Amino acid sequence: MSFEIVQQDITKLKVDAIVNAANTELKMGGGVCGAIFRAAGASKLQEACDKLAPIKIGEAVITPSFNLPAKYVIHTAGPIYSQWSREENRRLLHNAYTNSLKLAVEYGCKSIAFPLISSGIYGYPKDEALEVALTAIKEFLQENDIDVILAVLDKDALVKRN
Repeated sequence: MSFEIVQQDITKLKVDAIVNAANTELKMGGGVCGAIFRAAGASKLQEACDKLAPIKIGEAVITPSFNLPAKYVIHTAGPIYSQWSREENRRLLHNAYTNSLKLAVEYGCKSIAFPLISSGIYGYPKDEALEVALTAIKEFLQENDIDVILAVLDKDALVKRN
């Protein structure tokens, strides 16, 4: 079991599962979501997602990864920051990480990579999103054995506030 934060393209990581910061309709979006769809093969991944949509915020579902080096793509919808209170945002985002991790373990994954969920177009402040991610992942790792990578493209996301 290990946990590391790397500045890397999540679509290139050789892990059992990567997490897609999805929308509740599981439609191809922009940012990390769009990159994952394009790398996987957009039409195949969309077809798989259409069978599972819609999902609720904080829920997670799993599909094959198609053309990605990972075995699976776990899709989870994080909160749109402006729509909820700070406490509700934290709860929903925490659930997105925890439910993704539970699904990975259920499918026998030994490794998983996350983006910083909700911190792009959904407007979650990067420092707060990182804090929630770290809390959720560390809590899960206390009782589960899985290697976790938090993959960020933006090095500003790596700077935690004091």
